[in-house]
Amino acid sequence: MELIDQRTKKIMEGCKERARDAGLCFEDETLEYIVTNRDLIELNPKLMIPTLYDYWVHDVEVLREKGRYELYPSNPYETVINTRPAISFYNDNNPDWMNVMIFYHVLAHIDFFQNNLYFSRTWDYDFNGQALSDKRLIAKLRSEKGRWVDYVIEFGRGIDNIVGYFSDLSRNELQSRKARTSALDYYFDVFLQSNKNVKASEYLKEVERYNDCQERYPSEAEEVFFPEVYAKYPEFRTVYEKSLEEKIERHEDVLQFLMEHSLFLKKEENIWMKSVLQVIRNTSIFFQPQIRTKIMNEGWASYWHEKLFLTDDRINGKEVVFARTHSGVTSLPRIGINPYALGMRLFQYIEELKSKGRYSIKFRKLRDAQEREEYDDGSYDGKSFIYETREKLCDYTFINSFIDQDFINLYKLFVAGRRLNKDKMVWEYYVKSRKAEDYRLMIENSLYHPPYIDVDIEKCNDKTLYLVHHFEGKPLVQEFISNTMMGIEYLWGDAVQLETSEVESISNPQSVEEGADPEIKWQRVVYTMKDRKLSKMVLH
Repeated sequence: MELIDQRTKKIMEGCKERARDAGLCFEDETLEYIVTNRDLIELNPKLMIPTLYDYWVHDVEVLREKGRYELYPSNPYETVINTRPAISFYNDNNPDWMNVMIFYHVLAHIDFFQNNLYFSRTWDYDFNGQALSDKRLIAKLRSEKGRWVDYVIEFGRGIDNIVGYFSDLSRNELQSRKARTSALDYYFDVFLQSNKNVKASEYLKEVERYNDCQERYPSEAEEVFFPEVYAKYPEFRTVYEKSLEEKIERHEDVLQFLMEHSLFLKKEENIWMKSVLQVIRNTSIFFQPQIRTKIMNEGWASYWHEKLFLTDDRINGKEVVFARTHSGVTSLPRIGINPYALGMRLFQYIEELKSKGRYSIKFRKLRDAQEREEYDDGSYDGKSFIYETREKLCDYTFINSFIDQDFINLYKLFVAGRRLNKDKMVWEYYVKSRKAEDYRLMIENSLYHPPYIDVDIEKCNDKTLYLVHHFEGKPLVQEFISNTMMGIEYLWGDAVQLETSEVESISNPQSVEEGADPEIKWQRVVYTMKDRKLSKMVLH
């Protein structure tokens, strides 16, 4: 692995200039490395972070990938990691024209990392450096504690998918918002609506009064506006000042709860385990936004590498080979999901719709197919709209906001069903639905959505840790329950109980063979892990 040469770096700098001219926004410092396919195979289990701590599972995955590569040789083009500065890796046999395409793809990824709000916790975070520090810490502990370090890593990673990413994100957002919340924002957003519960008519009168002050006294609007507020609501000053001092409620996930409250981990000989668990939690939190924005992130990068590559005069004559490579990356499969293809087409779709003014009540009221097809008032900026979308949404909100029936019809998308042909004894695939709501549901079911499990403080006692799975229609994977609870029992130091839901009965199992959804009846159960033995009780 080595840095790209100066000639290739010059190509990259040219791509940066063109990308910025097009509106992308990213820090100037980047690092680009040339790697071989074998390097990529060894980096992949570490999520492309060279400095990530060592773990035996990584070695197993490397051996598996090496075997797969020998049977099915492939040529991955690039990968980029979200750190400061951003680091990207490129295959050592990419030609210059392909590097131009790839550089644009990577720069769009970096723009997404550094502007999407779900990555806000990482905007000033040198994760590569932090990972190196964590790796050294774990290596030092291994030299002192031996194999027990790997046991703790194993147990910690068993529950690192249920870390409180959103609670951390919202708490940071609230903290930064409190730091910048003005009296005016608090008055309109909180005081009138939550504290006073004023009627809509009264709220709008206050908005109009402020707008009038803003128009008549642009530089002194608030000074003119607030005296009447203080006269009408004398308590406003006190309530506002108190709001700035309020502490933000902290919601602990299971890993945090164990680190804070486990008597076993508080023992002097076990305190070192907390630092290992903290490394695992921080690593999981860091990767959460990438998992939750896969479609948007890849779609954004594909949108820009196509747009910028085709306008780059340095690749004249390479349009055909580009088209072949690009189509291989962004083709829409008939069955399944390609995040590159779906995300790119959604960005293109909403840009066009916004540019034509179709995000309006007037357009939505149209029922005539020809009028809808020809509607174009040309009064909106579609480019600004997709930048705003890139900044504020994640995959879930992205697909639920923009996949509509027009999009489904435009690209002839459908949900495929599967049924058993008993005569031929084969599974047949068929078009199950062409409705937008069914297609959105299919995409939602494919998104990363770990179980929502937290600690029930009221049911815990000095010995037993009581966990509750808030059921959302998907049962826990049975084969993982025993080993995961055994790990939690070790870290807690005593018995662990888990309340969850599982299938009680299926009323029409034959419907699966016919391509329909079965009717399932669920029941609440409690699993108990005590002395490494698992038992189950049905709740009535």
